[in-house]
This record gives sequence, structure tokens and C-alpha cells, in this order.
Amino acid sequence: MSEKPLDLVTRLWFAWICFFRVLFDGGFARRAWSAATDSEASAPRELPPPAAVVLPESPAPAALRSDGALLLLGLLQREGRLIDFLEQDIASFDDADVGAAVRVIHDGCQKTLRARFALEPIRTEAEGKSLVLGADFDVHAIKLTGNVTSDTKNLKGTLRHKGWRARKAELPEPTKGHDGSIVCQAEVEL
Repeated sequence: MSEKPLDLVTRLWFAWICFFRVLFDGGFARRAWSAATDSEASAPRELPPPAAVVLPESPAPAALRSDGALLLLGLLQREGRLIDFLEQDIASFDDADVGAAVRVIHDGCQKTLRARFALEPIRTEAEGKSLVLGADFDVHAIKLTGNVTSDTKNLKGTLRHKGWRARKAELPEPTKGHDGSIVCQAEVEL
């Protein structure tokens, strides 16, 4: 009887869990290593000598690196597989599979966010709370929605989102010759 292969979302979740189990549980790592090597031929295989690899010249446009957006996207992909998830058609997956994948993606992306940025709320009131804005409110930090008029004195409204302000942003410096358009390298297992 042939078993149905696991879907992508389940495999992503399983790979994430296995990564940490191998990292922190030596017994599990030994069993996984044995399972991987037992499934291969028992005789060690010889790899062909490496061929000379000629890398093409990459223009690495400065505009792609200047704001760090693609660097951040790459970090979110590496830690949380965000691009893989967003590019996957999840309409055919059941809610439990999507939920399991989202938890893993959330954890990885949150780890990246907290390691690279210090964020704080712009408004400290609870969302849904009524508030009054003076005429001197920061128009760059607060967006007015709903019934907006030209009168900006003592605006009364309800906080719908507290907003976020970055106090720290630390993205890695690109290495020499880095192609900013490569968000995530293709992986080839040998």
C-alpha cells in the first residue's frame, strides 16, 4: 500500500520541529542521523571533483540595497519561510494544516523582528478606546480615518490601531558582490 506524500505546509511544520529537536536533543539527532544514513547505500560514495564555478557578474543595483527592504524580506524567509508560505496556494489545505504552518512561520518571523528591530507603540491607549487629539497631533504618526474634516481642533475619535514606531533597526551589511535582488538562494542538495 502506497502512502500519500505529506503536503507542503505539513512538511514545513515538520522540518521546523525537526530542526529544533536535532539541535537540542542529542538522542533524537542520533536516531535521525541513523535513519538518514541507513536509507542510503552502506558503502560511502565518492563525490566527483568540484567543477570550476564561474559566477556571473551581478549589477546589484544600489536601489535594491539602500532601504533594506529586500534584506528584511530575506531574513523573514530564512527564519520563517514567509515567502514560501505566501506564494503557496493554501485554498486546498484544511484549517488545521494552515494553523500549524502559521504558528511556525509566526515564531520564525517574530524571532527575526525582535532580533533586528526595537518597536514601540505610537499610542499607549487600548484599541477601541475613545480619545481626543489636540490640533498639534503628529500627522506623520497618526492617520485619521472615517468622517475627516478640515477642522483639526479637539478631534474626538476611537483608537483603531495603536501604530508602531521603530527605535532600532539593524539589518546586516551586504557583503562585497552581494546581489540585492537575490532574496533567498535556491538550494541544491548533492
